[in-house]
Amino acid sequence: MPFPNDEVLLKTAADVVAGLQGVFGKHPGFRPAHAKGKLLSGTFTPSAEAKKLSTAPYLNNPSTPVWVRFSNSTGIPNIPDNDGNADPRGIAIRFILGDRKHTDLIAHSTPFFPARTGAEFGAFIQAIANSPSDAPHPTPVEQFLGSHPHTLAFVQAPKPPPVSYATEAYYGITALKFIDADGKATFFRTIVEPAAGVLTLDAEAAKAKDPDYLQKEIAERVGAGPVSFKIKAQIAAEGDVTDDATVQWPAERPVVELGTFTLDAILPNGEKEAKYVIFDPIPRVQGIEPSDDPLLEMRAAIYLISILISTSVSSPIITRKFRIRICENPQCKTQLVVVESHGYEDESLKSSLASRVIDYFWPSWSSNTLDD
Repeated sequence: MPFPNDEVLLKTAADVVAGLQGVFGKHPGFRPAHAKGKLLSGTFTPSAEAKKLSTAPYLNNPSTPVWVRFSNSTGIPNIPDNDGNADPRGIAIRFILGDRKHTDLIAHSTPFFPARTGAEFGAFIQAIANSPSDAPHPTPVEQFLGSHPHTLAFVQAPKPPPVSYATEAYYGITALKFIDADGKATFFRTIVEPAAGVLTLDAEAAKAKDPDYLQKEIAERVGAGPVSFKIKAQIAAEGDVTDDATVQWPAERPVVELGTFTLDAILPNGEKEAKYVIFDPIPRVQGIEPSDDPLLEMRAAIYLISILISTSVSSPIITRKFRIRICENPQCKTQLVVVESHGYEDESLKSSLASRVIDYFWPSWSSNTLDD
């Protein structure tokens, strides 16, 4: 999962991260978005139909281990689960393919996104930051919503809090592309449906809940027995928009069941482990390819920058320069990444972080991978 070579894209991603921190605050050791969550483990079993669509390993192997992270919206690590700003909820599914290889699916509980591009999303976040409660009307965010009807539609979409992370449906907002054994491409979007059904709370019931009710409930639920979800694919028709996450496809488009994942445990040391995991919106696996949606590369860059922030420890904020050497034939290339971060506790932690990041995201790497 390398940083993009596009300097404009990388700068925009860094601006989005800075904007998120401007809205939600800086919280050392936590992600700038979807900071609060729970990491679980389980197994995915594909359907017979899945292998007809794609040669992806997890859709063809008998079963695949998974990590699944449920999360609340915002970059506030202690946001109450019953706070309206905690919606939409997120889910990230990592299919562990062995030999330090994996692929991910990322979805959230609203079936579309508020922006078409990273720059537009950054402008939306900045408008929120520039609209304090005492700002004169129309505030910057009111003006932005007035000129961006798709963003207004996202803001106004119902987002009732779930009874459980396990009673929420999640949607992959960006289109991806299956590639089958004959090379045929099929555009799709992911749908994740709970076996327990979609169950939500009304405002009064939510208000009465514990601030950590979702975190506690999912732990209790999985402790009592396996928790299952079906992964489905909504298939695009000829002419459907595949490069704009603000546009939903018609409900009558066919939906194919890809398989079921069953969660059976909270991951040991999950909160610590999750800080080192960058869930990648780009598949980077045989049998599934990205669409031309510009949000894919942008989100990947944002998540990479975020991990450098969330894996840092408390200390004065400084600007660090990370030189990443990626070994690729015919030669090793290096790329400089600059990010505002928190200082390392000691050199051993720095070395450990360098190894963890590289182990997760660059299977082949040289020594002296990160220098600051």
